[in-house]
Amino acid sequence: MLKIAIQAKGRLNEQSLELLADAGIRVGDSKRKLITRAKGFDLEVLYLRDDDIPQAVAMGVADIGIVGQNEVAEKSEDVREVMGLGFGACRISLALPKEEEYTDIEWFQNKRVATSYPAILGRFFQEKGIYAHIHRIEGSVEIAPSIGMADAIFDIVSSGATLISNGLKEVESVFESEAVLIANPKLSEEKLAELDELTFRFESIIESEGMKYVLMNLPVSQIDAAVALLPGMRSPTVLPLAQEGWCSIHSVISEDVLWPTIRQLKKIGAEGILVLALENMIR
Repeated sequence: MLKIAIQAKGRLNEQSLELLADAGIRVGDSKRKLITRAKGFDLEVLYLRDDDIPQAVAMGVADIGIVGQNEVAEKSEDVREVMGLGFGACRISLALPKEEEYTDIEWFQNKRVATSYPAILGRFFQEKGIYAHIHRIEGSVEIAPSIGMADAIFDIVSSGATLISNGLKEVESVFESEAVLIANPKLSEEKLAELDELTFRFESIIESEGMKYVLMNLPVSQIDAAVALLPGMRSPTVLPLAQEGWCSIHSVISEDVLWPTIRQLKKIGAEGILVLALENMIR
């Protein structure tokens, strides 16, 4: 049985549980338990602080974990990144008071910078040849300049609204992050097989994101034109209809090109077009 560590609360908790649910894995309420047994897969779920997950996986307390890449990079624990999960996207950036004039990275020379990610920031400054005073702060990093604790901050940015509300501006994006699945590098063969099954489910869910399943009726004479518009996963499925001279075409289309493609299909005679949500896609 695999043990997976996920965030007990916060931005990745709900998305991690949604991913597990989409993979057919039902998990109990994290508000009542620190550990629970899942249904639908031989899995035990541990609810931990996000910054404790890399260490828990490295120590073997958990076999695998879902956590932001930022925490993996900050902790530098001996874990293996198995796959990106396509959610929890953010960046860690340097920001300073909006009234400050900023030209380049040299601005930070000998400045005080508050952050919850001193290791990532320290490596970045070292690469750039910057000497700065890095002050580690847990929580509410964005208020440090306004109360005189720091000249600038290095913190997670999603929309940028928090920076604006605290009179700050983003000047350097340093680290791009998303949620990742990590694993202990010393898993047994049995657990590696279980992990392979789990990643198979996750990959099918991620592959289906941003895709739609499309069905339509079309004159047989327009099949070649439709196929040119609908590459599908390999090629569209074409089925004959009871009405002579007509067929049904089934295909998978990216949301990015869905409506322009449908407009072109209408022009060549497609009708009865159905657009359906795609839950899983296995290549």
